[in-house]
Amino acid sequence: MKTFDSSRFAVIADIHGNSDALKAVLRDIADQGIASIVNLGDHLSGPMAARETADILMPLDMPSVRGNHDRWLAATAREDMHPVDGAAFDQIEARHLDWLRRLPPELWLSGDVFACHGTPESDTTYWLETVSPEGDVVARPRDEVAAAAAGIEAGLLLCGHTHLPRRMDLPDGRVILNPGSVGCPAYVDDLPVPHMVQAGTGAACYAVAERTGAGWQTSFRHVPYDPGRMIELARAGGHAHWETRLATGWVA
Repeated sequence: MKTFDSSRFAVIADIHGNSDALKAVLRDIADQGIASIVNLGDHLSGPMAARETADILMPLDMPSVRGNHDRWLAATAREDMHPVDGAAFDQIEARHLDWLRRLPPELWLSGDVFACHGTPESDTTYWLETVSPEGDVVARPRDEVAAAAAGIEAGLLLCGHTHLPRRMDLPDGRVILNPGSVGCPAYVDDLPVPHMVQAGTGAACYAVAERTGAGWQTSFRHVPYDPGRMIELARAGGHAHWETRLATGWVA
């Protein structure tokens, strides 16, 4: 693995097989003069370009964690897979699955930077958001967020999973950062109750983190790209409903 510069780096997450969004983000990161990237998981699952995405990511050898869809894709029998995992599985080879299996559930990028996919304890739990009984996705109370961070003595804690760019500062000064989603700005889920997550933009999203004398400076970058090829791939695979999600960041 390449040397990681923990003083200034890009944070990406939730690519979900959208190789064109990934390429747009990687170009933008290079244009910012940023040499180090951390990837927070859910790399391939989606009805688009799983194999192409894997073949872009694997040679980059960036520090990466395993997301819940990565785990399911690598460990679930094909007949039991969620449709987006199955769509990816049908494109990739054993070497791609072996790569996913080797990814850790969490990483320490330095003594002050911790990374996971969902929360430190669960890759399927939202850290900075919660879902109301009515299905509304709202900010999680700060004391609950802090409770999930107990015992992690890092100034910057990174998470993905919800596809929503968000930063929360804890009372003790620690920062929790979700970079948003590179390739899947809207989705539906049925746990804990049916709900929709909608970024409201089709732009590919990532974050930049920089250590300063005053603390962690962070920013979100929304990178426009043409989703047309990804929409066509999703449609060809029987997932035409992804068109609106990819183009607009809304479910419908």
